[in-house]
Amino acid sequence: MAGRPREFDRNQALRQALELFWAQGFETTSMADLVAALGIASARIYAAFGSKEALFREAIELYESQEGGFADLALEEPCVYRAIERMLLEAVALYTRPGQPQGCMVVSSAVNCSSDNDGVRQWLAEHRRARTASIIQRLEVARQAGELLRESDATALGDYYAMVLHGLSVQARDGVSAACLQNAVALALQVLAGLRQP
Repeated sequence: MAGRPREFDRNQALRQALELFWAQGFETTSMADLVAALGIASARIYAAFGSKEALFREAIELYESQEGGFADLALEEPCVYRAIERMLLEAVALYTRPGQPQGCMVVSSAVNCSSDNDGVRQWLAEHRRARTASIIQRLEVARQAGELLRESDATALGDYYAMVLHGLSVQARDGVSAACLQNAVALALQVLAGLRQP
């Protein structure tokens, strides 16, 4: 009599998939990789999650609610300078953790995708655009409140800090040290410091 297949913890499997996608990206992670990492048959992965893409999308949502949620929390800081500083420094800390996948999962998971996976690439681009919009909104609130000079361009400034944030991910992925990235953040913050109301 064959033994019953071992039970698996769906949340734990999702977490393992997240780590694998974060390290390898969407397209280069095969079903065989997922089977090996999760320790369950592909049929059970499909039964639990629907498809590789559905599993990936769920993993991104988990990332954004956990590690990747740092930016939303930082942007709630009452002082706009502290909000942007905290967002960028926490990005450096997350993206350069020893022994963990480097960079941002949303930035690095599908930078290059074949046309077959264009939907995934577009979906991740929307996530990045939403992050840019949230930074612009925070800066505009600060400008309206008189925390920044009236002539400050919140859109240009927000685009700039989104580029810094996403650039930190690429640099971390390339092995640039946390200390070097922190120095870059300090330089980037001088732009905002120059726009604060005296």
